[in-house]
Amino acid sequence: MKIFLFLIYLFFANSLLAEGYDIFGIGVYDIKFDGSDTEEAIDFRYERRFDNSLLGIGPDSYDFFNVKPFAGIEATSDSASYFLAGIYVEDNIGTLFTDNPSNLIFTPSFGAGYYDDGDGKKLGNNIEFRTTFELSYQLENKNRIGISLGHISNANIGDKNPGVEILSLSYQKPY
Repeated sequence: MKIFLFLIYLFFANSLLAEGYDIFGIGVYDIKFDGSDTEEAIDFRYERRFDNSLLGIGPDSYDFFNVKPFAGIEATSDSASYFLAGIYVEDNIGTLFTDNPSNLIFTPSFGAGYYDDGDGKKLGNNIEFRTTFELSYQLENKNRIGISLGHISNANIGDKNPGVEILSLSYQKPY
């Protein structure tokens, strides 16, 4: 319940003061690349990424690796749900490598939250952690289209820790 109240606070309090992106994603939950057993489902994701920097790394003249907050929810076609909050950084791929901006944006993130497995895969604990790597393309109207690979697991704090990988496509709209 505390996590739910925290998410409500993040969604409403910070959104009045910040800009950022609303992320709408759909993907394959529990995708396996090694041929092992899987309990695939459809994954639906919504995130609100806030543009408030919590910590900046690098020179002031360049928006380099500013750590920013996000909050979100994921749900699967197997009735699993995941409420989480965390941090992300984003960088323009062109500026990062060639000092010339491009339309490609790299966004790694880390979050923690409450997981309810519903009728889906049992992950071994209600507290789960998610890491995600995302590559998106920014359109002329500042909207983005992205692809991401995420991993959810409990970092061995539960009785078991099977973990899941999620491959997603997203549409990202600035607010």
